[in-house]
Amino acid sequence: MKNEMRALVKSKPEVGLWMERVPVPEIGPNDVLIKVKKSAICGTDVHIWNWDEWSQKVVPVPLVTGHEFVGEIAELGSAVENLNLGQRVSGEGHITCGHCRNCRAGKGHLCRNTLGVGVQRAGSFAEYLSLPQQNVVPIPDDIPDDIAAIFDPMGNAVHTALSFDLVGEDVLVTGAGPIGIMGALVAQKVGARKVAITDINPVRLKLAQDMGVEYVVNAQEKTLRELMEDMGMKEGFDVGLEMSGSPHAMRDMIDVMNNGGKLALLGIAPVKFEIDWNKVIFKMLHIKGIYGREIFETWYKMIALVQSGLDVSGLITHRMRIDDFEAGFAAMREGSAGKVVMDWD
Repeated sequence: MKNEMRALVKSKPEVGLWMERVPVPEIGPNDVLIKVKKSAICGTDVHIWNWDEWSQKVVPVPLVTGHEFVGEIAELGSAVENLNLGQRVSGEGHITCGHCRNCRAGKGHLCRNTLGVGVQRAGSFAEYLSLPQQNVVPIPDDIPDDIAAIFDPMGNAVHTALSFDLVGEDVLVTGAGPIGIMGALVAQKVGARKVAITDINPVRLKLAQDMGVEYVVNAQEKTLRELMEDMGMKEGFDVGLEMSGSPHAMRDMIDVMNNGGKLALLGIAPVKFEIDWNKVIFKMLHIKGIYGREIFETWYKMIALVQSGLDVSGLITHRMRIDDFEAGFAAMREGSAGKVVMDWD
């Protein structure tokens, strides 16, 4: 095992990431060292690249970034069980404490002491990544590397979409980024009656259409009331999946929810904003905030969804060598990409 590796590092408190040589992570008895094969770029990574207000508050400098990946096990800690050298794996990017009330109750996704891979601790934009063994997720042979590399964001979509019973329900997704599109496809796959997705970015809207989302709407050209007429709906949407972080989209969604409707919120707004809480109260809406994945139920469900025919490969619009990472980030920052997957080999 070599002592140094290449990695994308947030080495200065300013815009950008830099390819540097850093030490290969050391592993403890309960850790696994993973040789990364492919890395994907997340919206979080774009925030870190841009060095926005959120990043400045939470990201220590210097830090190896990234958390969407697939690789193979290169080294096992002395106490690790049920994993093998050379095994294909991805990993849960939220490192939980194991001793808080939620962790001890089997609800690790609610851990108040969570650390993010590539956000607060060394990440996967590197040749090697160290993870606790309980965060390592084996990848079945019938799941391609490219798909495994985007399981982290797909898990966000699956967690959000499966928060409520969708069978026979009318579902509205606001925000046609990759996670929004995956959420809409999951809803269609598991038996929603009608599924609509909205956005204002023409590239994303075309991608949603190409991926087979049933109703794709440019919110600048058609109101949600007009959409409901097109869909033959009279009362309102049963389930809303808010994936955009847009205050306007959130307010519009609340307006067209049916009484007793359910909202799952994943999109992160750039600023605080107001909604009409009287509508929430008098419509008796259920609102659930979503962060990350349920550990590890979401992983089992999304692997099963892909194995049973859910095809999200069309969301990968850019494939490139890791040395071309600047082009990948440029595509993400200008909104012309779905998912960008970068190859370390």
